[in-house]
Amino acid sequence: MNTRSNGGYVGRFAPSPTGPLHAGSLVAALASYLDARAHHGTWLIRIEDIDEGRSVPGAAAEILDLLHRLGMESDREVVWQSRRKHLYEAAYDRLAGHVYPCGCNRREIADSRLGVAPDGAAIYPGTCRHGLAPGRSPRSLRLRVPEADADVITFQDRVAGVVTQRLASESGDFVLKRADGYWAYQLAVVVDDAEQGVTDVVRGADLLDSTPRQIFLQRLLNVATPRYLHVPVVRNANGEKLSKQTGALAVRPGDEEAAVAALRQSAGFLGLEVGEPGSLEAFWRVAVPAWAALHVS
Repeated sequence: MNTRSNGGYVGRFAPSPTGPLHAGSLVAALASYLDARAHHGTWLIRIEDIDEGRSVPGAAAEILDLLHRLGMESDREVVWQSRRKHLYEAAYDRLAGHVYPCGCNRREIADSRLGVAPDGAAIYPGTCRHGLAPGRSPRSLRLRVPEADADVITFQDRVAGVVTQRLASESGDFVLKRADGYWAYQLAVVVDDAEQGVTDVVRGADLLDSTPRQIFLQRLLNVATPRYLHVPVVRNANGEKLSKQTGALAVRPGDEEAAVAALRQSAGFLGLEVGEPGSLEAFWRVAVPAWAALHVS
């Protein structure tokens, strides 16, 4: 599949419904929406609920309602990862020669890890790479990365510049299907972006270090690699990434004035000069060209 075959821009925002949208995720939503509009492209919403055990009932509907009230509507039907498992299964079948069963649990991996990846994950030492030890049962499925010197992934990020990662030493063989039976994020996001024809991914910098793994998967599946733009993540007073786990408060504007205020705050974090628009219409009228001036050449 060539996601650039029609020459059109397709972007997306893909929230996980583990709770309401907070200020950090609103920044990512705004950046992706502005980039699509500045390119006169298509903007999609995808609900990343593949980890059904963490999904909070009603959270997806609340997120979609908030985006609607802020003026951000998907240009196509919203898709849900939990309804797309057949696509991940089909992709796995194509990758079967590169995948092996792993019998290690989290404690064993932590005790034997080669180090810690840039995103904080333990670097898997390859314990089960050549087969399960006698008496061990498979818990997860892992993708085998190339050996050292053949494992270098380099890409150009529109904000961070040239990014290079050595998969063998900075990632290790990574999980495609988890011990709880759910397909892993890395596989699902690659399959979804390819199937939806996504040409440009705009998201938080916390996912920058996942990108080389996704590019490796794209190459194995013979699908196009989107352009990437990773925006800074919002942090709390302790320097922690703003998230539900660190006590991030939900964005719940009660009226249009509050909605504009929330968008202005996010725009300011992104370095956009938008003045003091008095309505949502006025905000979008100034925000799109402000983004284009910074990020569209």
